[in-house]
Amino acid sequence: MTGATKQVALVVGASRGIGRQVAIDLAKNGYAVVVSAKSTSDASAVHPFPPDPNSPQSTISTVAREILEAGGTATAIPVDTRDPDSIQRLIDQTVSTYGRLDVIVYNSGAIWWASVENTPLKRFQLMQRVNIEGLYATIQAALPQFARQDWKGRIIVVSPPIYSRFFRGKTAYAMGKVGMSVLTKGLAMDWVREGKTGMAISSVWPAVAIQSAATERLGKEDLKDLRKATIFSDAILAMLKAPVEMVNGELEVDEDFLRKVGVKDFGKYSVVPEARPRRIMPVEFPDLRVAEQEDEGNRVDSTKLRAKL
Repeated sequence: MTGATKQVALVVGASRGIGRQVAIDLAKNGYAVVVSAKSTSDASAVHPFPPDPNSPQSTISTVAREILEAGGTATAIPVDTRDPDSIQRLIDQTVSTYGRLDVIVYNSGAIWWASVENTPLKRFQLMQRVNIEGLYATIQAALPQFARQDWKGRIIVVSPPIYSRFFRGKTAYAMGKVGMSVLTKGLAMDWVREGKTGMAISSVWPAVAIQSAATERLGKEDLKDLRKATIFSDAILAMLKAPVEMVNGELEVDEDFLRKVGVKDFGKYSVVPEARPRRIMPVEFPDLRVAEQEDEGNRVDSTKLRAKL
């Protein structure tokens, strides 16, 4: 297919690590990919090429070049997810370039793991702006395009299942990441209620730590507990192929979802051959549904209340 007929996937936070791998594998599977993040470079001047995927030399420019040289379709568009205007320009340029938008993968994220006492307010605010506010702004900017496409599209959010242990020792970070998962749940419920059966939003999170820029400081003895980023991109591709009703509103874990669709060999994902990486996620998660799930009582819509004023 040509770039004009391919489905279009926008990967936000695609300069290195997991995001880079997702962008490359989407392209290998026939998507035209918009590679987006803050970092850009002169990809033609990078030597050796391709650069270490977890290093600062890996930017959206080099990722797009990797895809193009492999015969895929890609465009690098910078974005600052702290700036709603920058996000709107990203969506507008994506649509003007390819004429459509079918998939959004939101991988952009700021990290600070510490107690509340040791998390400065400015660090907390940065995480909220990049994580939950950036995601919300991206979705808001994209919804009009999905409407023009008769509400057919997929959104994948890199955020966790909601469970108590996740909050411990990183409350400020968890507030934003769990907020992203709440957005997944809530928007999915909106679409079901509104009859938008062609739309699905899902969250996905690693069961085992994945090799990335954040793990580069680990010693060789710790590599046995890491998996390659390909497990994450494989899980996302499987989620995109799954029926809407199977994934809409679900907070998935990469390994667990791949098992659902029949994958049995996980040894290929280990950074250290033959290693059995330690699982960092619980085996089971709380069920967030309540018996009164479908009872909306007297439904309140603030937009309608405002219109009466």
